Amino acid sequence: MQKAIPCTMMRGGTSKGAYFLKSDLPEDESERDQVLMSVMGSPDDRQIDGIGGANPITSKVAIVSKSDTPGVDIDYLFAQVVVENPSVGYGQNCGNILAGVGQFAIEKGLIQASDPTTEVAVRMLNSGDDVVVTVPTPGGEVTYEGDAQIDGVPGTAAPVPLNFLDTAGSLCGALLPTGNIVDEVDGIQLTCIDNGMPVVILRAEDFGIDGTETVQQLEANEELKKRLEKIRLQVGPMMNLGDVSDKTVPKMTLLSKPKSGGIISTRSFIPHRCHSTIGVFAAVTVATACLIPGTPAAELAGDLSHAGTRLLIEHPSGGMEVDIEMDIEDGEINLKRAGFLRTARKLYEGAVFVPEWSGENA
Repeated sequence: MQKAIPCTMMRGGTSKGAYFLKSDLPEDESERDQVLMSVMGSPDDRQIDGIGGANPITSKVAIVSKSDTPGVDIDYLFAQVVVENPSVGYGQNCGNILAGVGQFAIEKGLIQASDPTTEVAVRMLNSGDDVVVTVPTPGGEVTYEGDAQIDGVPGTAAPVPLNFLDTAGSLCGALLPTGNIVDEVDGIQLTCIDNGMPVVILRAEDFGIDGTETVQQLEANEELKKRLEKIRLQVGPMMNLGDVSDKTVPKMTLLSKPKSGGIISTRSFIPHRCHSTIGVFAAVTVATACLIPGTPAAELAGDLSHAGTRLLIEHPSGGMEVDIEMDIEDGEINLKRAGFLRTARKLYEGAVFVPEWSGENA
C-alpha cells in the first residue's frame, strides 16, 4: 500500500526542496526519516525512485507547523536528505529553503497575510534561533513575481528579506567554538566558526589550488576531498559537534582573493560535494570570519573598514550579498545584525506517494 502525502515543491534561494506540514508526516522520527528518504529516492546517486534531484541542494525538506512559542508564528525544521546514504540530517539550518517557509505557511492557512508585506517570525528548530522573513503579499495574497535577482537562479522573482536574531554559535555553542581565532590541523591553518552554520575556513592555496576552479574540477579532485574530509573529522569534536562522520556539518570552505568585486572568493563543500553557489548561513559565517582580524579569511579579504555593512561573498555561480554589522572591543566580538535577500518560487503542489507507515498519522 502507498500513502499520498500533501507536498509542495519550492525553489528557495539557490536550493530546491519539498515542503510539508508537520501534521502530514509521521510523529515517530525514525518513521519520518524513512518517509523522507522515500520521497527523495535515497539512497541512490540518481534518486531515480523519488523527487530528489541527485544533488544535496535539491534533496532538502522543510517541515512546518504553527508555533506555540510567544512572539513566534511558525516553527521550521530543516531536513537534509543525503543522496547516496540512508541518512537524514538535522544538524544544520538552511537559509535558502527558509526563503519559502513564509509563503508556504500563509498559503496553508497557518498565519494571516497583510498588505503589502507580511512579516513572519520563524523559529528554526534545528538551532533554536529566530528569524524574521518578510513575504511580499500585495492585497493580502502571496506573490512570487518581482524584480529581485540572485546569482545562481535564472530570471527574477519577488524579494524575500531575511533578518536573523542572534545566530552566533547556534550549533556549536560559540562563535569561535575552539576558543581560538586560528587552529592548526594536519599542518593547515584554519578557523572554526559558527554564525548560523558551522564552517571551517581554509586557504585554497594551502591545498595546491588557486580557488578559481570549477565545481566539476573540484568534484573530480579526489585527493583534495580526502584531505578535507580527514581534517573535517578531526575538527568536529573541536567544534563541539562530536563525531561528524555521518553529519552534514561542518562545511569545509576554501577561500581565495576576490575576483569579481566581492570581498572574498569561496569554494564550499557540503560537506562531500562542492556547492554550485554557497549556503546562505555559510555565506553569513564566511563574511563574519572576514571581519575578525587574524583569520585566514580576514587576511585574504584585506582592509574592509570602508566596505560598509553589505558584503559580497563570491561563489562559483556569482555572488551573495550579506548585510552584517559587527563590532570588536577589547577582544569581544559583538554581532549586531545579520541578514540577506533571497527569492523563492512555488514549483508544484499535490501529493507525493510513499509506503504506508504504522503508528500516529498513518
